[in-house]
Amino acid sequence: MSLQNASTKLTHFIIGGFDTVKRPVAVGVVMLITYLLAVTGSLVNILFIVSDKQLHKPMYLLICNLAVVDILYTSSATPTMIGVLLAGVNTISYVECLIQMCVFQLGSTMEMFSLTIMAFDRLIAIIYPLRYHSYLTNTRIMVLTYILWIVASGFVAPLPATVVPLPHCTLRLRYTFCDAAAVLRTLCVDPEKYFNEGANRLFFLLFFTFVFICLSYCVILFFVKLSSNNDRMKMGSTLVSHLICVICLYCPIFIHAILTRFGVVLTLEERQGLSIGTILGPSLVNPFVYFLRTKEIKKSGHLNPLFIIT
Repeated sequence: MSLQNASTKLTHFIIGGFDTVKRPVAVGVVMLITYLLAVTGSLVNILFIVSDKQLHKPMYLLICNLAVVDILYTSSATPTMIGVLLAGVNTISYVECLIQMCVFQLGSTMEMFSLTIMAFDRLIAIIYPLRYHSYLTNTRIMVLTYILWIVASGFVAPLPATVVPLPHCTLRLRYTFCDAAAVLRTLCVDPEKYFNEGANRLFFLLFFTFVFICLSYCVILFFVKLSSNNDRMKMGSTLVSHLICVICLYCPIFIHAILTRFGVVLTLEERQGLSIGTILGPSLVNPFVYFLRTKEIKKSGHLNPLFIIT
């Protein structure tokens, strides 16, 4: 039987990334609780912003978009991993695997884009506070957000176009869900070429988004030095909130995708842990940072005191 004929009969993959986990149920319960907290926080975020017209402002539209991205990102892979750990369902259909791969890639790309556009929003708000609402209207923010979703989809499009035409030699995935690296390793061809292409796309995204965020910080810090003490505290709070989210997203990505390219050797378990942290970390932290600590939402009168963090 030829490789091509073998590939046409491929109906599912076997997820083998958790085979070495000693206490799968305990890990699964922790992931389940984290996932539920992350999704609940993002949903509460969206509901309060959508339901309160006073919050229909550019900054809160971006926060709402980030919440949607967080739900998409963490839901792309976490339910599958929880199913493997708690229910022992370690198979996934071929089509579902490809969909998961694309949705995960779209979510991770939009996480970077969302934090970048939020840095731009804060930059304009601090440099041009009196003209902020004339520069960044709700319509312009919505259009810009739609454009970013389209661009992110363009980055994802090469993945299925690469995988679908090629034959597969194994059903077993080395990792904990259907990410691009796991699926590419099942192909009957040398995946190094495709790894390099993916690494180049990731480097492009990381470089431009992270550099833009850093440059925004530099400009904001320059204006902070020229401001009064009261304004410094407000600007500092804005920077700290955004910085926490940036660190949660970019640190695992840099370690996993960049340092390993420069000779840093990670075990399979360490790679799995970084991948899981990259998915669950930002999605859990973002709603708490951008919603529960937002004074204007607290003052709106709709927030249950149980959700307030002092």
